[in-house]
Amino acid sequence: MKRFLVLAGLLLFAAGARGQLQVDLKFSRLQYVAYEPLIATVKITNLAGRAIDLRDANEQHWFGFELTFGDGQVLTPTRQEEEAPLQMEAGQTVTRKINLTSRFPVNELGTYHVRANVYFADLNKFFYSPSRVFQVGNARTIWQRTVGVPADGNTRTYSLLSNRLPDHTKLYVRVEDKSTGAVYSTFSLGRVIAVGEPQVELDPENRLHVLQCSAPRTWSYARIGLNGELLAHATFMETKSRPRLQRSPDGAIAVRGGLLEQTTPSGVKPSGPKLSTRPEGPPVED
Repeated sequence: MKRFLVLAGLLLFAAGARGQLQVDLKFSRLQYVAYEPLIATVKITNLAGRAIDLRDANEQHWFGFELTFGDGQVLTPTRQEEEAPLQMEAGQTVTRKINLTSRFPVNELGTYHVRANVYFADLNKFFYSPSRVFQVGNARTIWQRTVGVPADGNTRTYSLLSNRLPDHTKLYVRVEDKSTGAVYSTFSLGRVIAVGEPQVELDPENRLHVLQCSAPRTWSYARIGLNGELLAHATFMETKSRPRLQRSPDGAIAVRGGLLEQTTPSGVKPSGPKLSTRPEGPPVED
């Protein structure tokens, strides 16, 4: 009887330990383009029935990921972010959005498996999310141009990439230095529909301007800097005339025609961890 009670107590303790924290992980989609930000959304729920502190201890980081590639190759982080300690009230859920592209070598084409882990120092125990899968592929290059960087004489290569998904096609831009292999940014410019090729221009400072048809009678405009910054983004509606990029005598690029419907903030680098932050109110004329 005593052995039975001890065994029952151990089982109850183990069950309680498993229920101390719940960790969930999700991605917005299954397929990604190489080098684009890959945002993992992690939810941590405190089920301990009391306030807890999550912190580094015993030479363990309290928050991290485990990634494998292909047939099980374990990926080592390229950069270990220091996570500040987290205090959680009983029943509280905390959500974190993490750009895995900035932390792991996830640019090789293929299939990846990932799970998030949280180390609870009070129990000297890891809690894991269910394993998730994502795939990294490449997209078709439809336009490419190498230009100089006026400030230092180096070069940048702009590429426009078309990525066909099951129900729509997305247009991507990539900015890289092919002489060093550095990719400054890869990000989506949004949907594109087959109304001719996107309009592309370079201004006197070698910034890239792109105008694409993103929906019937709807056009999306973006201006991209030499280091991969999304400097401007705006939406135009067709009126009596279709929007188009036009160069003025001094070389400046502007959108002519159509009706400006929406602008979003400027100065945001889309490859950063907070990819979901859209840029703001750019001018439509350079």
